[in-house]
Amino acid sequence: MAIITLLTDFGLKDHYVAAVKARILSTNPGIQIVDISHLVPPGDLAYGSFLLRSVYKNFPPGTIHLVAIDDPNGTASDFIAVKAENYFFMGADNGLIGLVTSAENYLVSKLHILKKNSSFPCFDILAPAAAQLASGKEITDLGTPQNTFKKMLNRHMRINQDQIIGHVIHVDHYGNLITNIDKESFEKLTHNRSFYISFGRESSGKINEGYFGVEPGECFVIFNHLDLMEIGIKQGKATSLLGLKYDSSIIISLQ
Repeated sequence: MAIITLLTDFGLKDHYVAAVKARILSTNPGIQIVDISHLVPPGDLAYGSFLLRSVYKNFPPGTIHLVAIDDPNGTASDFIAVKAENYFFMGADNGLIGLVTSAENYLVSKLHILKKNSSFPCFDILAPAAAQLASGKEITDLGTPQNTFKKMLNRHMRINQDQIIGHVIHVDHYGNLITNIDKESFEKLTHNRSFYISFGRESSGKINEGYFGVEPGECFVIFNHLDLMEIGIKQGKATSLLGLKYDSSIIISLQ
């Protein structure tokens, strides 16, 4: 059974999500539709790309990931389908898909515009194309092949002999701060060395094993299921209590 996932900034108050699903199912009622999220802040490409990057490989190969998040200025006028890493990605050519996959081998098609000057391109362009792809059409049948698509760079850690500098790349529903400091790099760099993690007004010299060994109100630092450093406060919102947000610096001093 073909799978299409939906990731949008539509919210849940209006009819937009239902309309897109109806458009897909009217083409092929056998398609399985899975919601990733519809609560992405409007136009927040970094937030949306983190969600999709965190989960797309958990789906079976061949899954179609449909993304309807416009850039803040609404400047993207082209819509694309990309095949990379045995998955399909569909959305505006605004850089979000490039933040999700760094694959060097890919196929790209600029989607045919079925309705010019559409005020609802996810309904008029993306949903029909995704349904056709899920129903057996080739990616090259959906539009005009092109060689590349818009890409943006994710933030990377900065490392020197005595310091690791990372950044908050996502604030989750609980107010926890997810960083771009990965477990493998951290363990390699801190091997047989003590360390001191500074974040906002607080600091820590250890990595906690999980959320449960921490008292209410205390800070914790863990490596989460994505193997990324996560900072939080037990039964509190770290983002407000620590004064940190997206792109805030996290500094690890090595001894």
